Amino acid sequence: MISLLKKEINTFFSSITGYLVIIIFLLLNSLFLWIFPGELNILDSGYANLDTLFYIAPWVFLFLIPAITMKSFAEEKKTGTFELLLTRPLSYYEIITAKYFAAVILCIISLIPTIIYYLTVYFLGNPVGNIDNGAFWGSFIGLFLLASIYVSIGIFTSSITDNQVIAFILAIILCFLLYSGFNLISSLFYNVNTQNFILLIGIDEHYKSVSRGVIDSRDVIYFLSVIYLFLFLTKLSIKKS
Repeated sequence: MISLLKKEINTFFSSITGYLVIIIFLLLNSLFLWIFPGELNILDSGYANLDTLFYIAPWVFLFLIPAITMKSFAEEKKTGTFELLLTRPLSYYEIITAKYFAAVILCIISLIPTIIYYLTVYFLGNPVGNIDNGAFWGSFIGLFLLASIYVSIGIFTSSITDNQVIAFILAIILCFLLYSGFNLISSLFYNVNTQNFILLIGIDEHYKSVSRGVIDSRDVIYFLSVIYLFLFLTKLSIKKS
């Protein structure tokens, strides 16, 4: 499995894909944080926080992550190397997790440079260090968990088709539905308990909870359960291929 994981990571960085994902992610966030005028701009807002980063990043990842996962299985099927991959002494889960963790590692590499934003705001604060550390690190962990779910969704959609474009579009739709769709659905109901139940199905409610700086085991269980669900569905999909 380790050899396959290394191969997948090398695939990202042997072409422009891996570098492009990291550059676009950092560039878009930087533009909204520091360049574009308005409420999202840290300098214009006058507050020493990085709320903008954790508001914009899920939407940026919504498009970037499906772009890096769309060929995980779809390309293998189209080129005919998928059958060759299955002949290796690897279980289905080993193949899936190798591809999954390769994409997750790329997301981690994209996130690490954002710590520079934290340090910048830390020293710009008045007084220095006037930033909610708990909220930042909670949001950082939440963003990583959110990205991990997006990757599992992208891996799944790539496993059900040999067309990368279809896999890309399906991943965006599913990621959007899980991140924001349930918020919209909940607004159709008047019963508060029903609204809360529907909200808990979506990512956003748990993402906001973690972003408060308190890591609740229920939120962690939710993220891990959704990841496992889509990886399990991926296994069922490739077994039928």
